[in-house]
Amino acid sequence: MKFTREELAAWLARDNFDEIYAQADAIRRESVGDVVHIRALLEFSNHCKRLCRYCGLNAANQSATRFRMDPRDMVETAREAWEAGYKTIVLQSGEDSWYTADLLGEVVKQIKRTGMKITLSCGELPESVYRYWKDCGADRYLLKHETSDPKLYAELHPDGTLEERVSCLRTLKRLDFETGGGFMIGLPGQTLDTIAGDLLLLQEIGCDMAGIGPFIPHPDTPLRDTPGGSTELTKRAVALARLLLPKANLPATTALGVLDSAQKQGVFSCGANVIMRKVTPNRLKKLYQIYPASFSEADIRAGRLETEAEIRALNRTPV
Repeated sequence: MKFTREELAAWLARDNFDEIYAQADAIRRESVGDVVHIRALLEFSNHCKRLCRYCGLNAANQSATRFRMDPRDMVETAREAWEAGYKTIVLQSGEDSWYTADLLGEVVKQIKRTGMKITLSCGELPESVYRYWKDCGADRYLLKHETSDPKLYAELHPDGTLEERVSCLRTLKRLDFETGGGFMIGLPGQTLDTIAGDLLLLQEIGCDMAGIGPFIPHPDTPLRDTPGGSTELTKRAVALARLLLPKANLPATTALGVLDSAQKQGVFSCGANVIMRKVTPNRLKKLYQIYPASFSEADIRAGRLETEAEIRALNRTPV
């Protein structure tokens, strides 16, 4: 579907959004079915060279206890996830140059032998690195653009530009990755027009997946005193993303569940069709804090079963 920026902003401002939620749910059912894809999320390093002002992993946060997983442990954790029923694993980290292209490429090759699909989320990198990881077997790459407003982007990312971020996304798409973008709701200075621009950027790039979640302030960042984002507005953005990208994978983000667990379930009736479950070792889960969040200490298999039960309770089929 094609909509103007003005139309999207006006829809986001509606008093009653029920009609659009219903339309998004119908398109979701027709385009991607009644299944919910459960992705294993492995956070393997919280070292990051970037200074993003909203993120608890930023290099200036001296309070963070840093960690790096041994590549052998990463592969073993992925194998456990495969045995527990996961078909896709997301390998996520800060921008950490300790993991060279060759090192992470070897991890991808070894995990790929299980038959799993592999999503990487390791930040902005040269085209040659992305291409190498694609050759190693990586299927998807997640790189949220966070905001489509160049001025706001620059305020939040003192060591990066929106142009650079979008260039990486276009490169990933050209290299035939299933390309994931996304943004936050509730950033200081954000408007409904900004969000409309975010949605149109996802469509323009042709994103195959999009993570849309509320901003949650981290106490050890410059935005510690900024209010969190609206869960209702987040759901509205997800619904409109489904209208713009009918076949995309749209997750119910962890951040949405942090603010309101009921809303995390409710977003599945507004267009979402994916959920991520952490398989990060328990001793490390609490250290990977982009924003403050609680976490389950269930083992990988038990966690998978818990999530499957939650999905079945929504009359959906977990896969």
